[in-house]
Amino acid sequence: MDIQERLTAFAMLGATWVMWLLVLLSIVSLAIVLERAYFFFATGDDVVRVKRELLGLLGKKDVDGARKLLMASKSFEARIAGAGLDSPDAGVDSAEERIEGEKELARLAMERNLVFLGTVGNNAPFLGLLGTVIGIIRAFAALDAAGGQVSPNLMAEIGEALVATAIGIVVALPSVAAFNLLQRIIKSRLARGESLGHDVLAFLKSKRAGAAGEA
Repeated sequence: MDIQERLTAFAMLGATWVMWLLVLLSIVSLAIVLERAYFFFATGDDVVRVKRELLGLLGKKDVDGARKLLMASKSFEARIAGAGLDSPDAGVDSAEERIEGEKELARLAMERNLVFLGTVGNNAPFLGLLGTVIGIIRAFAALDAAGGQVSPNLMAEIGEALVATAIGIVVALPSVAAFNLLQRIIKSRLARGESLGHDVLAFLKSKRAGAAGEA
């Protein structure tokens, strides 16, 4: 049996498995979206309030109070900025490195499982197309079996082919939309964390300048 015959025999098994695979992928994608939504909600905070209180404490040179404020927050934004105050006497360069390191850890935590979501969004239409190809092959087989006449079996195979394409698109669109939305949320939260980090760095730089002036 050559490769063409093997592929034809495989196609004759039908496209039902493709559609069930797409349904399974959609369920997993929905689970990831719900898990990420809860994750972002659980790690959220009023960053505007945190920033205002942080600036007030740093203005008073209350480093311990600023550190406690950031540690008390459950947000990644506060965690990023807090890394700069772990060792305030180590210098600005050291604080910048710690902030960047914490920022990358936050990115990895927030992007967890998003690769799967993006992969489903990009490839679900191709799986649907595979189901369509299988359905068309079976439709030609049904047409040949009917001697070139339109038969109910032929129409059923064509319908299955079109349904496979539709399911692929239906699965892909929400996955892509959710992936883009979550990426936007991650980008915004990292930007807010970086903003808080700059406040910390500005304080450390002013502290260093003050120490140099006194010397």
